[in-house]
Order: sequence, then structure tokens, then C-alpha cells
Amino acid sequence: MKQSLRIWLDAARPKTLPLALVSILTGSVLAFSSHHFSWMVAFLSFLTATLLQILSNLANDYGDAVKGTDNHQRLGPMRAIQSGAVTPKVMMQAIVINIVLTMLAGLTLVLYALTSWHSILIFIGLGVLAIAAAIAYTVGNKPYGYVGLGDVSVFIFFGLLGVAGTYFLHTGIVDFSLALPAIGCGLLAVAVLNVNNMRDIENDKECGKHTVAVRLGQKRAKQYHFVLLGGALLAFVCYLFLQPSPLWFSLPFLISAIVVYKHGKAVWLAEKPAQIAPMMPVVVKCSLVTNILFAGVVIAQTLVS
Repeated sequence: MKQSLRIWLDAARPKTLPLALVSILTGSVLAFSSHHFSWMVAFLSFLTATLLQILSNLANDYGDAVKGTDNHQRLGPMRAIQSGAVTPKVMMQAIVINIVLTMLAGLTLVLYALTSWHSILIFIGLGVLAIAAAIAYTVGNKPYGYVGLGDVSVFIFFGLLGVAGTYFLHTGIVDFSLALPAIGCGLLAVAVLNVNNMRDIENDKECGKHTVAVRLGQKRAKQYHFVLLGGALLAFVCYLFLQPSPLWFSLPFLISAIVVYKHGKAVWLAEKPAQIAPMMPVVVKCSLVTNILFAGVVIAQTLVS
């Protein structure tokens, strides 16, 4: 029983879960700053996002395994099907169960948070799109992750829609001023994916998985990584400095620049994909630390305003 639980915990890849949570955290904190915040909406949003991230991880396990991309040359952690611990059939059953749980959590969220049937139907549609995107990244005859569109999907769902959608569920308001923090979240999420793709660049190329990193090559993928990290920091800083609070309130956020710079430097100095492999949890932590610092500054600005 314990061994079986361990297998499924590893398949869920808990170290990647903060990737799904940062946009929810940012959207919720921004809702708090507008004095429209619900703990229940925040909880249900976190739950739904977590289930979506797990669904994506399980689907990636299945999709890459059946296509032969997960092989002995892959540098990342051994996945469930790849290791033989889970069969493709059992993994597909787990995916179906996760889809049902995700739909239940998401439906509960929108019915609790929204009163307009127009808004409810829009969010149900977005939820269906999110589920489809989580699966179609690697599963199917034409998975979009194999043609380099994963970065676009991650930017949209873990950035723009994640932040703006969460904010709307709290407030019922569409606020275009959230574009900057939403872009920041999205770029950091893409940076996480880019590290994953730089790690697997050689194996992905051989298996016909044409990620952005494969298309750019290792050197330009590193340059792209710096653009993602720098763009994210710039977006967050611009938003904070545009707020009416005293400028010094935003200074603690600059600590994130140190964390991000250290990570970026390590990526730049890595000469082989194998040296990038240990940086996967590091870039996730960078994203989490950056968003927590941003959240802290926004909360402080709100409390003194």
C-alpha cells in the first residue's frame, strides 16, 4: 500500500505543483488589494489548479511514454510508466479519475463564486479548455508540445488566465491593470518549462519533440531564458512602482532579483544538459519566491493605504 502510494505521489510530481499555485496566489492577493477577497474562492482555486497540474503531469507521463520520448537517454526523474511501475492502461484510468475530480472542483468553484450564468458558462468553457490543454500537450496524434507551442500554452494558462481568472472569481471585475503581474507569472512559468526543455534538448531532438529549446539550440535557449526571467521581474517591478504607495514599500521585492540572477547565472554557465537537470526544482523555487515577495509587497501596500 505504501509503495503504491509512493508511486502515485511521484507520478503527480509534487515539486512542480507550485507552478500551478503562483498565479492563483497572485490573483488572490490582487483581489485582496481591491478589498474583494474570499478564503473559500482562494481555497477552491488552489484545489482546482493543483488538480489541473497533476492532470498535466499524468498526461505527460502517458503521452511521452507511449511515443517513446521517455527512454533511457532522458535526464529527468524516472516517470511511472517509463519505470514499469504503472502500465499505460492504469495511467489512463488515473487520468480519467483526475479529470472527473478537476471538473468537480472547478464546477464547485464557479458556482460558489459567480452568480451570472453568462460568467458561469464562460468559466466552464475556460475550464474545459484548460483540461484539454493539459492533456493535448503530449497526448494524441498531434500533441502541441511536440511542435513548440507548449510555451504559449503555459504563458496563457499559468499567467494571463490564471491571474485574471482568479481575480475575477474573487471580484467579478475585469481589470486590465493586472496585465503586468499576469505577464510576470506567465513568463516565470515558461522559464520553468524552458529549463525542463533545455535539460531534455538532446533526447527531445532525437525523438522528434521540437520544443522551443530544440528549435533555438542550447545557446539561444539560454538567452531566451534570460529574457523570460528579466521580463518577468520587469513586469512585476513596473506594476509595483506604478502603485500610489511610497516607493520604499516595493524595495523588498528586489530581493527576488538576487535569487533570479543566481539561477540565471547557473543556467548560463551550464555546459551540458546534464548540468541543467538539477536546476529544475531551483527555477520552481525562484518562481515561488518571486511571487511570494510580490504578494507580500502588495499586501503591505494594501494594509497601509
